[in-house]
Amino acid sequence: MADAAPATADPIAIIRSRRFLALLVLAGLVGLVVSFAAWGFLELVHQIQVGVFQGLPKDLGFSGTPRWWYLPVLAFAGVVTAFAITRLPGRGGHVPAYGLSSGQIQPIELPSVILAALASIGLGLVIGPEAPLIALGGGLGLLAMRLINKDAPNEVGAVMAAAGMFAAVSLIFASPLIAAVLMIEVSGLGGSKLTLILIPGLLAAGIGSLISVGMGSWTGLSTSAYALGPLSLPAFARPDVTDFLWTVPFALAIALGTFLIFSGARALVPVITPRPFLYLPLIGLLVAGLAIAFTYATDHGANEVLFSGQDQLPGLASNASSWSLGALALLLLFKGIGYSMSAAAFRGGPTFPAMFLGAAAGLMAGHLPGFESTPAVAVGLGAGVVSVLRLPLSAVVIGVLLTDRSGAGSAPLVIFGVVVAYIASVWLAARQGPEPPATTDTAASRHDHPDEVMTAAGVR
Repeated sequence: MADAAPATADPIAIIRSRRFLALLVLAGLVGLVVSFAAWGFLELVHQIQVGVFQGLPKDLGFSGTPRWWYLPVLAFAGVVTAFAITRLPGRGGHVPAYGLSSGQIQPIELPSVILAALASIGLGLVIGPEAPLIALGGGLGLLAMRLINKDAPNEVGAVMAAAGMFAAVSLIFASPLIAAVLMIEVSGLGGSKLTLILIPGLLAAGIGSLISVGMGSWTGLSTSAYALGPLSLPAFARPDVTDFLWTVPFALAIALGTFLIFSGARALVPVITPRPFLYLPLIGLLVAGLAIAFTYATDHGANEVLFSGQDQLPGLASNASSWSLGALALLLLFKGIGYSMSAAAFRGGPTFPAMFLGAAAGLMAGHLPGFESTPAVAVGLGAGVVSVLRLPLSAVVIGVLLTDRSGAGSAPLVIFGVVVAYIASVWLAARQGPEPPATTDTAASRHDHPDEVMTAAGVR
């Protein structure tokens, strides 16, 4: 018979409990299952994008992808997403116009979420994969717990769902650290609850990173096609006073631009919701039209306007010299409008388009006197994330880790820019009025004492 759970919420006592060790074993199993599933989802999204936008036009005899090709593809994406929203349980997941949800999804809702995500992300809408990955990880974690012990209380399933979320998010960022910080901040964990969720979650996230690294050698399919790693930027040793002075208006501009994008998206939601089969294909056509117009106005491809941006971000950063100020301005305008419409109508995550737009804005800001492109891009990444998610620690970690190859000089500016953008975003939101309440139905938020969860595991 195992040791009884301690009557205290002391973290050391929690970790020494045999029931907690049992939870770790279960979290490891969940992390393994979810990691393979998340890898399969991301790889499928990538293969859809390659097949639809490169392989299929070639098979039909075109030498390249015709500009008009994007119109029927994105309209079809609207039809499929509308079907997932209206005909399947779960309504395709949460609406990205309202940020990043941390709510627990039921396994029966997974087909709707996955279908909507494959259509939205795979077929070119300006939306990211992190939200469906969180839903996939949570739903599969809960399902796995029910299959292992169908009589297990909801509390244990919630812990396994959180572990699944950690594992799934670690694949897209290619980092268990980013995944852990993001999920902790989204969930609002603290105190002894943090120990209960964090340790199993870190284990699952580590397994997710291992799967991400290993799948390339096992299958020959590179995770670099969809996993976002550190960017290649010029070295930057240390900031000076000018860098700090430019960081303030730059971060404020990103906060204002993000506010306008999401204000427009939230204004569209009640218009779109009653008639998705009409409006989603129409918005798909409009986004495709923006991408086509961008190719005529610049010498860059439609892919820069379409998609979430994590595939295009490394190339944007490493080939900054190929972008004129005019092209960057048009990119911000066209992709920003497409982002707003996509977040209102389709399903996916809001984070990666904000990161891409923040980096593009950073390349523009890098032309300011005394403000180099490397710190400007780093600040743009962090300010873009915090303006959308209102998660300052996650924004700092993302901005710093994705630019750490250029040196540590950008880190103070990222922190400074994130703080400025966060305060500005909160102030703008308060001026606009109350937002819809965020979903926080997580394992940590529903229990006053962590021993309840370990006891619920039924390990004796």
